[in-house]
Amino acid sequence: MHLRPPHWTLANLLILDACTCAGMGAALGLFHTPVGAWTGIPAPLLFWAGVALLPVAAFMAITARLRPIPALAAHMVVAGNAVWILASLALPVTGVISPNALGWAFLIVQAAAVAFLTIAEHAATKPALATT
Repeated sequence: MHLRPPHWTLANLLILDACTCAGMGAALGLFHTPVGAWTGIPAPLLFWAGVALLPVAAFMAITARLRPIPALAAHMVVAGNAVWILASLALPVTGVISPNALGWAFLIVQAAAVAFLTIAEHAATKPALATT
């Protein structure tokens, strides 16, 4: 199965990831209270997750502009995304948080979106770094 269309370069994927990361960070930072009420996820956790996403988004955007893209930076993005996915699912599974049905849907959908980007970035990392 080919997950990465040819025009989805590592740089383009990093920019997309940076944009989604910044958007989610801003949304969680600004709207943590209503999102927390709707999802059953603690508002302070949402706020600090949103704040944490902003420098990550900046790192991704800066990395995407470098030529060549440093292998360590690309691998850090992929690993960081994997940790985000794991944390998104582990927190409710272990009982650290108790989201309602909408909260579970929110966590699963955003984890799936991050997983798609992570898989695509990992696939794009191999050819991009092989040519550098």
